[in-house]
Amino acid sequence: MRVAVSIPSRLFRAADRAAKRLGVARSQLYTRALEAYLKRAERPEVTKQLDVVYSSRRNRPDEVWLAQGLKMLRRSHRGR
Repeated sequence: MRVAVSIPSRLFRAADRAAKRLGVARSQLYTRALEAYLKRAERPEVTKQLDVVYSSRRNRPDEVWLAQGLKMLRRSHRGR
């Protein structure tokens, strides 16, 4: 089936390069990517299980480590 979709230019160019590198048509690349995405999206039980694991206080990141990580990330982006 033919379908027209709009995607950002940068994504189109990246997909075009990937298709050439893999030796497949762009439509085949898009089909594979959509199939993989839908396969993951159809597994909400995994997401629910992860939500349960990370909802408990003991599984949350340490606030000090999180603050330090964000501080380092901000510094690294300022240098760009």
